[in-house]
Amino acid sequence: MKINPYQPDQSGMAYSVGTTLDRFIKFKQSDFPFASGELSQLLRDIALAAKIVNRETNRAGLANIGGAFGQTNVQGEEQQKLDVIANIRFMRALSKGGEVCAIVSEEEDAVIDLKNKSGKYVVAIDPLDGSSNIDVNISIGTIFSIYRRKTPLGSPIQMEDIMQPGSEQVAAGYVLYGSSTMLVYTTGFGVNGFTYETSLGEFFLSHPQIKAPKSGKIYSINEGLELDWQEGIKNYIDECKAKRYAARYIGSLVADFHRNLLKGGIYLYPATKNNPNGKLRLLYEANALAFIAEQAGAKATDGKSRILDIVPDSLHQRTPLLIGSEEMVDQAIKHIEKSKISATV
Repeated sequence: MKINPYQPDQSGMAYSVGTTLDRFIKFKQSDFPFASGELSQLLRDIALAAKIVNRETNRAGLANIGGAFGQTNVQGEEQQKLDVIANIRFMRALSKGGEVCAIVSEEEDAVIDLKNKSGKYVVAIDPLDGSSNIDVNISIGTIFSIYRRKTPLGSPIQMEDIMQPGSEQVAAGYVLYGSSTMLVYTTGFGVNGFTYETSLGEFFLSHPQIKAPKSGKIYSINEGLELDWQEGIKNYIDECKAKRYAARYIGSLVADFHRNLLKGGIYLYPATKNNPNGKLRLLYEANALAFIAEQAGAKATDGKSRILDIVPDSLHQRTPLLIGSEEMVDQAIKHIEKSKISATV
């Protein structure tokens, strides 16, 4: 019997379709010997829910699932129909997998206890960020953070399992639903991005080991709130304009962050007169993106402290956020600190 060793076909017809998310997760499972496969399965569950939400967003205009739902969430914000749908999809995926013991969602006023005695992980999630943009076909996203529970398995969920600083995250990521759908995540070993191939129903590695530029020429901020900014923020934005930087603000956090992560730039949602504690949520928005940013060589702060060092004191705690290329964030902080010194003189 003749036996030949396998040799990959190098012809043009045999181009590689790439590495799937599932295979990539399996390759990287050795990074977490303590996880016994649960974290890998949890990431797969999130990817599955993302595929379903991607389908729903693509048919929103045809299935009458765009527009307002008619209720407000715990933040006092009007819920969109797709907010509710995305929340349901991710809740189902996370509850059925068996790896999660509790969920914190932007759309829920309390912690959701899954009563899963063997669940090692807590997930904090914004199921659909920027959903008010659905009706005008602008990119939206999902943001998630994953923490290991602190209390022993089998015991009731406690606040110490939930109120963990971002530095305790074991994984975080986001899904961007736009011209293409991408899942970007980190487990503390760099940042990798996967693009969804609809005909195959798979996420494929498209952006390995993402590194943010040290600086950039893009700033993203809601300039309609300029009259409410602190002096340091005003001065920094004036500097950006003087340097002829490009102003790019979509109004969808995931989309603005993603662009700046790849191209170099800074996203700012500072404290204002109406929102002195900021507007973005710490547990399921700022922490996840800050973890990704730092793993990609970027930076995230509330203007005073590193985002990942902030210990939360409430479930839906808000925070100012300055996030992006390291040199740009550092320069913004200099303006903030300088304005404080001037105010005390």
